[in-house]
Amino acid sequence: MRVRFDEQLEKLNVMLIDMGALCEEAITYAVKALETGSSEMREKAFSADEVIDDREREIESACLKLLLQQQPVAKDLRLISSALKMISDMERIGDQASDIAEITRFINPDKCGFNQDHISIMSETAIQMVTESVDSFVRRDIELANKVMKTDDKVDELFDKVKADLIEAVAADKSCGEYFVDILMIAKYLERISDHAVNIAEWVVFSITGEHVANDERTERNSEKDKS
Repeated sequence: MRVRFDEQLEKLNVMLIDMGALCEEAITYAVKALETGSSEMREKAFSADEVIDDREREIESACLKLLLQQQPVAKDLRLISSALKMISDMERIGDQASDIAEITRFINPDKCGFNQDHISIMSETAIQMVTESVDSFVRRDIELANKVMKTDDKVDELFDKVKADLIEAVAADKSCGEYFVDILMIAKYLERISDHAVNIAEWVVFSITGEHVANDERTERNSEKDKS
């Protein structure tokens, strides 16, 4: 019985890796659509989001079957419940990548220029965080999960730099105000993606130790970001 259960857990890990890879692709396509204006990249981001939604349902079903058909011990229950929480965050990552792609329909970088270096670094860092958060779950690696949580500070700093750059850009050219607001929204979505990667990492720690960040600490952290 236990051997069969372990085999199903291994399949769950593979499904989570696949869903994490799709999240990486969705973010990459969305940012490429921003950088190049490519409608092909935009549509690929939308398609990736749709597949991510399908994967969420498949993994949810697999988790429920593990709970109903097997007799998991406390450690297994933590692992399965954490996986269910993680796929919810990954589904939101797909949504936010799709939101970025949607914004690129309406912006014209040729008309209003803006240095997107910080946006590019934000996207690369967010993708790395998503990858490492899922890897930390599969490898049961608390150190890697903690690294993801610490990297969130880097994304927050980059977001602040983007805001500062946009303030200067608006002061220099008020006619492009709408474009700059769109860029700010894209940066905000990337910051939120990194938050979801942190959530995943926190659930990894919970699945291993049974301890989780206190709700009031999480609420306070998110509240401070919302004020920014």
